[in-house]
Amino acid sequence: MSCTVHIPSPLRSYTAGAGSVGAEGATLGEVLTSLEQRFGGIRFRMIDEQDRIRPHIRLYVNLQEAPTLTQRVHDGDTIHIICALSGG
Repeated sequence: MSCTVHIPSPLRSYTAGAGSVGAEGATLGEVLTSLEQRFGGIRFRMIDEQDRIRPHIRLYVNLQEAPTLTQRVHDGDTIHIICALSGG
């Protein structure tokens, strides 16, 4: 399945500044693997060593939050990556 992934500003250094990119996959995990193949290192910023979404990251497929990487993705879907801001 082909989808569009919206990349937040903190991760755009991996995509040469692109705010959205195309990706392939039937699940969210497959889409992130597709991104990793094109933009090495981006997946680790979102997914931990146990293959879980990091606590400061929220992933949405269209308008629904994806709780796990097994979330189904369909042709034409839009994935939004949301990063929490922190600092002081």
